[in-house]
Amino acid sequence: MTTPLTPEVLVPRLGETLVQRGLISDADLQKALAYQNEKKKAGETCILGQALMDLNLLTRRQIDHAVTEQIIQLRNALEDANRFLERRVAERTAELQEALRKLSELSQMKANFVANISHELRTPLTHVKGYLELMTSESLGPLSAEQKNALQISQRAAGRLESLIDNLILFSLAARGEMTLRLAPVNLNKVAGEIISYSRTKADDRNVTLNSNVPPDIPYVQADEEKISWAILQLIDNAIKFTPHGGEVTLSIQQESDTLIMVSVTDTGIGIPASRMNEIFEPFHQLDSSPTRRYGGTGLGLALVREIVNAHGSVIEVQSEDGKGTKFRFPVLAVNKSS
Repeated sequence: MTTPLTPEVLVPRLGETLVQRGLISDADLQKALAYQNEKKKAGETCILGQALMDLNLLTRRQIDHAVTEQIIQLRNALEDANRFLERRVAERTAELQEALRKLSELSQMKANFVANISHELRTPLTHVKGYLELMTSESLGPLSAEQKNALQISQRAAGRLESLIDNLILFSLAARGEMTLRLAPVNLNKVAGEIISYSRTKADDRNVTLNSNVPPDIPYVQADEEKISWAILQLIDNAIKFTPHGGEVTLSIQQESDTLIMVSVTDTGIGIPASRMNEIFEPFHQLDSSPTRRYGGTGLGLALVREIVNAHGSVIEVQSEDGKGTKFRFPVLAVNKSS
């Protein structure tokens, strides 16, 4: 049952107000309340104002005037409260905008710092690589077998360091919105062959079977060949790293429609817990961040893959089951070879 919106429902403390204004006494109020209760027990509806009038304690005009005053006071109080809330909302909005501005500045500073440090590291690394090449080629004198082996290990370490620096520079560009694409028709069949060939040694070292499922007549796609190749290679590397011995990693490139080519990398690795799926694309973040973590890496790879895929106007999807493997996939726009 819906209660009618009478003045006394809106102003429930009418009796106290009437006593405070001296219109009735406490005794009058108690008498009116007792009368009201009697009416209710008899099954009749009786509001306080009606009880006061029935007992000839107040006139209709006096009650209406008192209720009107209370409603005006409540309205004024509500308007004051609304103004206070509007002011607080405006203040909080300004505070949040300032916090977002500072956060944006901090992100920009971090991106600039990463870019500057990365470029500074590149110069000495170039010198190190140059001298390693000179020594390995025996241009600076003959080497023993042990020395050659040590230099080859150093060259591989320098190559990993160069890759890390390149990733940091690419990340800083993406963070500043400065990632540029050189779009052109790309032969994904050729790209896939090069990536599989490059990754075969790493897969063999980990006793992981590396498969390729790419039709020879797959249409060309509109992409930046260098960046899309890097993204696919990163997905393959990631899959091999998190797949145990005896597992499989498969690169598949299939035509979904006349205009879309689907690129996917599937593994039989450790999988990703559903509760942590949103974390995998966070930069500088590892799901296992403990000091004794089993798998290395900077946590930049997947973050950059997503940036590259997004820059191509696409989106990367993840399907995974903890302990049973993971599948990353993204569509690319197909183009005519001659376009």
